[in-house]
Amino acid sequence: MGQISKEASVEKCKHMRGLTFALIVPFLVILIAFAMLPNSPVQQQTGSKFLWNPIINLPIANSWFGKPNRSANLLSYAVIFDAGSSGSRVHVFCFDENIQLVKVGGEIEVFEHREPGLSDFSKDPAKGAESLLPLLDTALKVVPASQKAQTPVRLGATAGFRTLPGNEAENLLQEARILLGNSGFNFTPSWVNIIDGTQEGSYQWVTINYLRGSLGQKFDRTVGIVDLGGGSVQMAYAISDEDFERAPKSENKETSDVQKIKLLGLTYNLYVHSYLRYGLLAFRAEVFKQETTGLNPCVPRGYKGTYLYAGIDFAVEATEEGSSFSQCQEVVLKSLNVGHECAHMKCSFGGIWNGGGGDGFKQLFVASFFFDKAVDAGIVRSKKLASALVKPYQFEEAAQRFCQLSIPEMAVRYPRLKEEKAKYICLDLVYIYNLLVKGFRIDRNQKLTLVKRVHFRGSEVEAAWPLGSAIELVSGYQ
Repeated sequence: MGQISKEASVEKCKHMRGLTFALIVPFLVILIAFAMLPNSPVQQQTGSKFLWNPIINLPIANSWFGKPNRSANLLSYAVIFDAGSSGSRVHVFCFDENIQLVKVGGEIEVFEHREPGLSDFSKDPAKGAESLLPLLDTALKVVPASQKAQTPVRLGATAGFRTLPGNEAENLLQEARILLGNSGFNFTPSWVNIIDGTQEGSYQWVTINYLRGSLGQKFDRTVGIVDLGGGSVQMAYAISDEDFERAPKSENKETSDVQKIKLLGLTYNLYVHSYLRYGLLAFRAEVFKQETTGLNPCVPRGYKGTYLYAGIDFAVEATEEGSSFSQCQEVVLKSLNVGHECAHMKCSFGGIWNGGGGDGFKQLFVASFFFDKAVDAGIVRSKKLASALVKPYQFEEAAQRFCQLSIPEMAVRYPRLKEEKAKYICLDLVYIYNLLVKGFRIDRNQKLTLVKRVHFRGSEVEAAWPLGSAIELVSGYQ
């Protein structure tokens, strides 16, 4: 009887194993089928065109911080070239399997900057590509040989390229494609392109809030960013659902000022607007263009010369009295177009809807030329600082001081200020003050964070759009 019971138990076990196997096999087949699918829409390509969301790649939301099919301790690198108006820069980042920045050697980011900018070589594109070689060599030394073929390299050209005439911009980009295509890095031709201002602004917003640890928190815990480049100025910040619904509708959805993006499990309404021709270098040209006589109240007494921007020389000559804060401000406000009719509830300059303000606009970080000019004017005492708190009225006070001086007088009082900067310091400071207060309607006493770099895990990272771009690339490949 015991033998029969034992045999019955064995048969029962065999039956159960068979049943389990029958259930598991289909499940395994389904898992294998899913595993063979692309990890994210970012990996899909049509020809050589890289597919992404106009603002920020949605795969970041789906895969950031914990994608299940990544190998443990897998490091990924990204190389981003920033071809700006005032210079070319390379950023090399390294991420762990959870898209968290890790150190490359002793630094969290490898960064190098060279002048002049790539767009300055518009008449000699081959020489322009050659100017990138030292930056490329830096990246090649940083990325391990075993990782090179898997490391994406991208070059984003910004506002300086958008104003180049004819085929000059494309000729420069084509030479850059040849250079980077032969670098040995993972490369797609469409990764060398002119990024639009909206994309630049959104990347910048992601960069700052990523480094501050604000992403994944409610929108009122995030900070807004105003980035003053050479050719354009970008504003980006998170807005409420109500302001999102009230946003003016755009006929071209790709250039809408608001987008919904998902990051770390939360959906943000991101307002981004790029003001082309209102970057610091471009705005000088707009001011000099106004004065048909060539006499300008924004340059110091005794100055006469030309200002070159986007291949055009503008004749510039001081008035007999020299620069004047009040007269220069009149010229600046005219070029800033602050009196333009506003067809919306709230506008910045030029009749542009400003996003409505709100909690996402309460804390503002201002970057790039805002920081540089604060250093030139002595508002910030050292260019080695990563960030500093300022108020807009400090730019006004500095402008009033500098607009009273000739270049020789500046050389005595401010010996560290180079003559090339001294020529335009009055205009630059008048513009920055009025851009913030009259243009963006920021209270002259509001505290702003001037940011050059952000402290992150014991290191400092450049407060610039390339990190947001690197996150997009790496999240698509892991």
